[in-house]
Amino acid sequence: MTTAAAIIIGDEILSGKFRDENTPLLIDLMAELGVELQRISVIGDDCATIAAEVASCAARFDVVLTSGGIGPTHDDCTVRGVAAAFALGVEVHPELEAMIRGYWRDRFTPAALRMAEVPAGSRLLAGGDGLLPLIVCRNVYLFPGVPRLFSAKLPSLRRELKGAVKVLNGLYLRSDESRIAPLLDRVVAEFPEVKIGSYPRFGETEFRVWISLECVDGARVAAAVERLLELLPAEDVVRVDR
Repeated sequence: MTTAAAIIIGDEILSGKFRDENTPLLIDLMAELGVELQRISVIGDDCATIAAEVASCAARFDVVLTSGGIGPTHDDCTVRGVAAAFALGVEVHPELEAMIRGYWRDRFTPAALRMAEVPAGSRLLAGGDGLLPLIVCRNVYLFPGVPRLFSAKLPSLRRELKGAVKVLNGLYLRSDESRIAPLLDRVVAEFPEVKIGSYPRFGETEFRVWISLECVDGARVAAAVERLLELLPAEDVVRVDR
């Protein structure tokens, strides 16, 4: 199982100036690739905070994806934070410098070179999208925070990440959660490898609870569904999605 953490960086997200549009896109792609996204954190533009969060996540998860803080201004400190997380220096990447100088030409300013800075020893991941490549430092991928740029760079991960896509089944029930909780406990104990979720729904006319069952092993999901159907009163089952 490939595990991942996402770190959304930006004072503007925490303060509500801008809403986070990137996380839903990332969640969808991770599910499509079969990568287990196990942590999402939102932190401000503070180098020490970024370093601490990156260091913690990089040690615990296979892949870390950051979003934001890689522009040319004073509050863009993700590169420095990631470098500090691994006790690395910061250097100007010659390929990035050439691309930036070529793009800005007569509008080039020294401040633009901040976008050519990388944690020492980082590699570049080109996307064939006409944008600057992603910076990859060890198992950390540095994404831009601007939603249009973030979404354009996401496909780059398809060549890098591979997981096991889960099979998802669902049951729609008329039962109250408190009534079916003991039955769910039994199925959870019998099928520990199947992740079972219970989600009450309010305002629905046909059902009260949606039960999700998912696992990379489709046969185990099917068996767990059948076991749950054995335990549930037939009149409580509205629909089964397999």
